Amino acid sequence: MSEFTPDEQRGQVPDDASELFENPGTDGVGTSPEVRVSELEQLVGERTADLQRLQAEYVNYKKRVDRDRQVSRQSGVEQVVTELLPVLDSIAMADQHGELSGGFKMVADELAKIAAKHGLHAFGAVGDPFDPHLHEALMQVPLPGATEHCVSQVMQQGFTMHDRVLRPARVAVSDPDPAAAAAEPTENQN
Repeated sequence: MSEFTPDEQRGQVPDDASELFENPGTDGVGTSPEVRVSELEQLVGERTADLQRLQAEYVNYKKRVDRDRQVSRQSGVEQVVTELLPVLDSIAMADQHGELSGGFKMVADELAKIAAKHGLHAFGAVGDPFDPHLHEALMQVPLPGATEHCVSQVMQQGFTMHDRVLRPARVAVSDPDPAAAAAEPTENQN
């Protein structure tokens, strides 16, 4: 049988809270209220600093989770759109040959709107300056009047999504035309 009463076993707080202010390290002799107040103020300051650190950690964690969630969502959208690029190529080819009409045209237009809404943009046109980060050079074809390395023919359009290249444009590149380069200085002199 226990030698403690049921109230003592449950950790009841005594009615007289004066023992909370006693310093057990001074053999029962109480400390002055000013010293105890300064100790409590220091303890409150430490706990406040701990709480502020925990709150800052939580805010940073929440920002990181939100950022990771956005990156994951964007990655999923890019993956689906990348898989749809051959479909968009087929639609573009059908449109170039005049075979896009009726209900299929409405579906194609709606697909283009959705792709644009998610930030998908096609690039690669004849005359664009050649950029190896955006273009994949498949061959070299002269382009009359070219003054710099530029796209002379587009085999397959490239696509970007939010400034990220999903697929480079497959192009033919032209060297600068010597006749155009010779004519350019005379134009600048006039």
